[in-house]
Amino acid sequence: MHVHILGVAGTFMGGVAAIAKAAGFRVTGSDRNVYPPMSTQLEALGIEIIQGYDAAQLGLRPDVVVVGNALSRGVPVVEALLDSGIPYISGPQWLSENVLAGKHVLAVAGTHGKTTTSSMLAWILADAGLAPGYLIGGVAANFDATASLGGVDALAGGKSGLFVIEADEYDTAFFDKRAKFVHYRPRTLVLNNLEYDHADIYPDLAAIQRQFNQLLRTVPPSGRILVNGDDVNLAATLAAGCWTPRETFSLGSEADWSAAVAADSASRRFAVRHRGRVAGSVNWSLLGTHNVLNALAAIGAAAQVGVLPERAVLALNRFRGVKRRMELRGIVAGVTVYDDFAHHPTAIETTLRGLRAQVGPARVVAVLESRSNTMRLGVHRDQLATALELADICWFYCPDNLGWDLPAAVAALGDRARFADTVDGVVAGLAGELRAGDHVLVMSNGGFGGLHEKLLNALRDRS
Repeated sequence: MHVHILGVAGTFMGGVAAIAKAAGFRVTGSDRNVYPPMSTQLEALGIEIIQGYDAAQLGLRPDVVVVGNALSRGVPVVEALLDSGIPYISGPQWLSENVLAGKHVLAVAGTHGKTTTSSMLAWILADAGLAPGYLIGGVAANFDATASLGGVDALAGGKSGLFVIEADEYDTAFFDKRAKFVHYRPRTLVLNNLEYDHADIYPDLAAIQRQFNQLLRTVPPSGRILVNGDDVNLAATLAAGCWTPRETFSLGSEADWSAAVAADSASRRFAVRHRGRVAGSVNWSLLGTHNVLNALAAIGAAAQVGVLPERAVLALNRFRGVKRRMELRGIVAGVTVYDDFAHHPTAIETTLRGLRAQVGPARVVAVLESRSNTMRLGVHRDQLATALELADICWFYCPDNLGWDLPAAVAALGDRARFADTVDGVVAGLAGELRAGDHVLVMSNGGFGGLHEKLLNALRDRS
């Protein structure tokens, strides 16, 4: 069967393409912008990619067209598809019907931490010999790709019946406005946290909670939900209806899964406790209490499919993180540059707190691109200054078309705030004031115009 994928270069759809190829389908695809790492991954798989969304590509006469949620009415290939009579389906529904059916799906949902927690969970299962399939919205250092159909379970002697998926609440397709995760039918569900986001789709938090309510309705009574016991929005969502046994994770000792974090370790060392019993200790390179919570969720979820917490802890000691999550990009002239995906005030504050705990009194320079749809709408502008409070200097990329007054929104930062209307302007400003010992945290959910490498090169030229 020939599957043609519209929007194939997105992380999710590229993962669907890789899984479809591994499952024996003929796979082609198209997108407007195809670049690494997804372009490299697709090329290595031998997947033919067409640039753009012209109608002529339907001349390939695929058996089915899988439509990504970046596509909308008015796009030439979409209009031609609707006229053609060729069957079409969304990525999440195709995955559900062709891959997830019959498997034990372990889904990770929430506003923050989905990619990291999914990566940890997939790694724990793989390290235990369970060969899970997975589809993750980022590049985990412990794996060669963002997605896998799954291998042979070393313990069961057959194809793995487990699949780990990052369960995104973004909408499914132009013809299906439900959240993507309602298609996955998980048996084990992690709920990391819940805040207002995706303002381009959801008018308020209650609208997102309704989608989570739909997700909860799909988890069977024989399954299990791992929930952040400290999140009040999740508690309210669960109170509206939950039919599946729950376990909690939290830094507090009253949770089913808890942690004792070593003092002065920047949360890099912690003991894992299951209902008060110590299961082992994690000593890794990841920073911040948010990653401790991610680890507890992953350990608890893995326990639902038979991985002992002691084994899971050992696996996490070898977990090497995820690209663009506090990823070290380089050290030049004594200046350390990190890349992080943070683009929501809570994630910004949490990431800064982790970095501050590591570097102590050293100067921390935050660099922010307000790129996400929610940020560009200005929904979180009143929380930005507070989120950046732990930074010594804050640089903002402030293009003319942002649509709201960024300098006014962060006026509380006073003379710590700097602004430039071009990426090169940000780089020049940074290069002019950075000094040895500084830690630069670059935050964006996009490529930020290559700012990281431009800054490192500018620092090399200066030295």
